Amino acid sequence: MTPDQQPCAPGPASAPALPPGWDDLPFFRDTWPALWARLAAAPPWQPGPAAIFRALDLTPPGAVRVVILGQDPYPAPGRATGLAFGFPPGAAPRDSLRNILAELHADLGIARPGGDLAGWAAQGVLLLNTALTVPVGRADGHRGWGWEGLAAQVLARVAARPAAFLLWGAAAQRLAAPFVADAGDGRGHLVIASPHPSPLSARRGFFGSRPFSRANRWLAQRGLGSVDWAA
Repeated sequence: MTPDQQPCAPGPASAPALPPGWDDLPFFRDTWPALWARLAAAPPWQPGPAAIFRALDLTPPGAVRVVILGQDPYPAPGRATGLAFGFPPGAAPRDSLRNILAELHADLGIARPGGDLAGWAAQGVLLLNTALTVPVGRADGHRGWGWEGLAAQVLARVAARPAAFLLWGAAAQRLAAPFVADAGDGRGHLVIASPHPSPLSARRGFFGSRPFSRANRWLAQRGLGSVDWAA
């Protein structure tokens, strides 16, 4: 387990550096100081401070081609990486990620044994959770702490340019709706909405949705390149 994957206990840890390219969002001026103070006094949570903004660090605004929205980091100790749905290097994928990788294999024939998704992020796939921290062992425990405002501001910025939005589950679809509602008139986003890839819902329409090949075809048609989903 790397230091970034260690749960952060209450104490005077230094606030993480703000993500370049995103640090002018109003969230960082209006909400982040109070939210960080609340986190610093909270019971153990994850990922560690240096990984909180990892999705934004690895995928600056001008690089975003694809957006994948998650809910919050994995609550199991040491599993959160700062990338939605991603697992730490060397950890066998489970739960939603295992189903995502199964659909990737069915769609493009790509077999990924590991769940480290940093290679996707480096190619412009924004792997954004709607809450960037979670109490250890308690999913959704930081819902309502203010993270949703950051997610909305990020989506508003991203939606100013054409991008492919892979919206898995009702929560992601509701959050993104105000920013991609004009998909057919002007900015021309690709929106692929399907059930969530969790074990409870993947067989209700996530399997067979072929989001990876559809996103690559759309990107190629617009001269935006394609994503190497094997990376």
